[in-house]
Amino acid sequence: MNISVKVQGAEAAAEIAATPLAELNPAKVSRFYDDTIWPVFERLRREDPVHFTPESEFGPYWSITKWNDIMAVDTDHEAFSSADGITLVNLEAMAEQIKVMGERRRGGAGFITMDEPDHGPARKAVSPTLAPANLQIMAPMVRERAGEILDSLPIGKEFDWVDLVSKELTAMTLATLFDFPFEQRRKLPWWSDMVMNMPGHGPVESWEQKAAAMFECFGAFTELWNQRVNAPPGNDLISMMAHNPATRNMSVETYQGNVILLIVGGNDTTRNTISSSVYSLNKNPDQYAKLRANPDLVLPMVSETIRWQTPLAHMARTATRDVELGGKTIKKGDKVAMWYISGNRDEDMVERPNEFIIDRERPRQHMSFGFGIHRCVGNRVAEMQLTIIWEEILKRFPEIKVVGEPVLNWSAFVHGFESLPVIIPART
Repeated sequence: MNISVKVQGAEAAAEIAATPLAELNPAKVSRFYDDTIWPVFERLRREDPVHFTPESEFGPYWSITKWNDIMAVDTDHEAFSSADGITLVNLEAMAEQIKVMGERRRGGAGFITMDEPDHGPARKAVSPTLAPANLQIMAPMVRERAGEILDSLPIGKEFDWVDLVSKELTAMTLATLFDFPFEQRRKLPWWSDMVMNMPGHGPVESWEQKAAAMFECFGAFTELWNQRVNAPPGNDLISMMAHNPATRNMSVETYQGNVILLIVGGNDTTRNTISSSVYSLNKNPDQYAKLRANPDLVLPMVSETIRWQTPLAHMARTATRDVELGGKTIKKGDKVAMWYISGNRDEDMVERPNEFIIDRERPRQHMSFGFGIHRCVGNRVAEMQLTIIWEEILKRFPEIKVVGEPVLNWSAFVHGFESLPVIIPART
C-alpha cells in the first residue's frame, strides 16, 4: 500500500473515532470508494452492533454488524421482509430516476424481493440451470473459454485485469446461462454497470443514458422471452422461466426484475472476486507463494477471497412488526441493513478476521452469499468460475503483478473494482 493511501486511512480512522456514535452513517459511499470503511464497522461491532442512523441520503435505517445478529435477521423472513427492496436506496437519486424513466419502466421486483409463499416457486423456476448437474456439463466450456482469455493476454505490458479478464469471463458465462447471443455478451456486464451506478460513476453519464440502456436491456430480453416461450423447453434461464408454471404468466415488470437480478447477481460476485483475488494475493505475497506451491489451495483461496472481499457489502430488509434485537427495538416499517462486509470480519466468529489466509480450517465460513430463503441462488456458478480461472492461471503464469492501486466502485452495495492495473511478466 502506498504512503498516501496509508495517510488517508489514518485520517479516516481518526475522523470515525471522533464522530459521535449517533451521527455515524455506515453507508457513506465515499468511504467505500476510498476503502476507509473498516474502522466504521470495527467501532460498531465493538460499541453499537445494532445501530440506528436517523438521517442519511438513504433515509433512516438500522445497521446490523455482528455475525449472529445478521444471521438472525437474514433467516427470519417473516419479521424482516424483502418486498420493499433489498438495498439501501439513495432517495434523491431514486426520485431523479423515476422522473426520467417513470415508475413502471424501471423494472419490477424479481424473486429476491418476494416474500413467501411467492418467493419459493419463482426461485425454483431458475434453480435447475444453476444446479450442480448442469454446472458439471458447463464446466469444460468455461475452462476452454478461461484458457482462451488468459492466452490472449499481453505479456510484459500493463493492462486492466477487470476489463480483459474479470468482465470477459463473467460475460461469457452469463451469455451461456441465458443462451444470449454470444457476440453481444459484453452488453451483459455493461447493462449491469448501468443498472447499479448513478450518473458520474461507472459508465453512466446521465439519467437519460441510464434509461436508454435499461430500455435496450428490457427490449432484448423481451425478444428472448418471445422466442423461448414459443419453442420447446430449453435449459437456459429464460426458457426455464418461460415454461415453468410459477413464472410463465408473471407480469412484464416481474420478468424485468428477474432479468436485472440474474444479470447483476451473475456479474458482480464473480467479477469482483476474480479481481480481488489477484489484488489480495499481491498484497499478501506469502499467501501467493503458498498457492503457487500448492495448487490444491485454489478452492479455499476462492472462499477466503469471497469472505475477505465481500462482493455485496449489505442486504436490506424492512421490519414487518416491532422486533427486539441486541437490546434495541426495531419498529415496524424500519429499514434494516445487514452488513455482510462487517459480519465477515466479526472477531467473535472468524479467527484473525483482518488477515487474508488461504488455508483456513473452515474456508467456507463466510456470509457473502447470505442465509435463509434468499441465499444466493448462483453461489455454485460463482465458485465454479473462480476455481477454473485460477486453475488455468497457475498453469500459465508464474506471477500476475499488480502495478497500481485499483479504482473501486462508487457504491455501498456492490463492493468491487472498476479497474485494476496489472502486468504479467512471463508465461510458464
